[in-house]
Amino acid sequence: MQLVMIVFVVLLILKVPLAFTIGISSLSFFFMTPDVSWITPVQRMVSTTQSFPLLAVPFFVLAGNLMNATGITRRLIDFSTILTGHMRGGLAHVSCVLSTLMGGISGSACADAAMEARILGPDMVKRGYSKGFSAAVIGLTSLITATIPPGIGLILYGVTGSVSIGKLFVAGIIPGIIMMFFLMFVSSRIAKKRQYPVENDRPPTGKEVWKGLKASIWALIFPLILIVGIRFGIFTATEAGAFAVVYAFIIGKFVYKELTWKGFFHVVRTTLSDNGVIMFIIMCSGIFGFAITYDKVPQTMATFIGGISQNSYMIIFIVLLFILIAGMFMEATVNTLLLTPIFLPIVRELGVDPVHFGILFMTLITMGGMTPPVGVTMYATCSIMKCPVEDYVKESLPFIAVILVEIIILVFFPQIFMWLPNLVFGK
Repeated sequence: MQLVMIVFVVLLILKVPLAFTIGISSLSFFFMTPDVSWITPVQRMVSTTQSFPLLAVPFFVLAGNLMNATGITRRLIDFSTILTGHMRGGLAHVSCVLSTLMGGISGSACADAAMEARILGPDMVKRGYSKGFSAAVIGLTSLITATIPPGIGLILYGVTGSVSIGKLFVAGIIPGIIMMFFLMFVSSRIAKKRQYPVENDRPPTGKEVWKGLKASIWALIFPLILIVGIRFGIFTATEAGAFAVVYAFIIGKFVYKELTWKGFFHVVRTTLSDNGVIMFIIMCSGIFGFAITYDKVPQTMATFIGGISQNSYMIIFIVLLFILIAGMFMEATVNTLLLTPIFLPIVRELGVDPVHFGILFMTLITMGGMTPPVGVTMYATCSIMKCPVEDYVKESLPFIAVILVEIIILVFFPQIFMWLPNLVFGK
């Protein structure tokens, strides 16, 4: 595995696309292992895609793209503004609430941040918010989508680690809401200190909230329908993805009547491109997964980490630190596919619930995309808003700090959110 890691790092430094980096470095393993047939990597690439639960990924990607093209996003922005516009720094709070609501729509932190950067970003700058603060709020609040169902990362983690996707969906709701309030708290403190503007001169009336709720109701009940459907066996997680596509099409075409056939075919083309990238990464990760299993990397890592400390909490924090660092250098999808089979067996040995670990894992892995040096979400947000990266980094520190505080709380007190999936699905 040493040769694999050397080749991997070299290709990463040379900025070779991640899918090719994984595939080429994994193939180097077979040069050093003559007793393994060269047919194996081809078989692994094909067999990795032959997974029924994995079908949920392209379905949910298509559903998310459809919902973003049907006017749902605009309605959610209006509803978020109604709820938080009366608060100091109202647009920053809109971003927090919108990301929480959009988590059930896009399922992708990068997609959420890019959308908000285009729609909210210019207005925030015009209203006197600094570019760095605006970009940091939009970038870091998109992290909420990592746990709010139906996050694509949670599906990949569940498929790779054989963990209940339904339980992961339910378990992510409370951490996502807690994160929203934590980020709103930081936004409020900074906004009051800098005297950022208030969007509305009074709190919303019950009539205004009800009107905004009615306009957004089809988007808001979508995650609930999925969870109830999975819980009561109406459909599996994969079938839920197919249902999501039909649901998004019907709402866009016949309820909101904003989805044109031209827009539909544009969504299909975009989805084909998105899914092509994701599936190619998954195929190449299949070779890598075989290599680390054959070379007994999980067992070696478990022995190494266990030798550092016998304290289970210490081991968990060492694993989480490694995940956080890895997230800073590679995209979340890749990390999920590569690191899940390595670290999940280790935490299982400690008696940690894989659902509990999955929420922590996806939060840290996704946050890596919002930090230097290779943060995809960070660069996308800064590029769209024409914000210097150094300004973004400086303004993002308070938000990162409260997210890490939440992680620590969730490590020591998993019952804060694990009671909900245990209630819905049973222990």
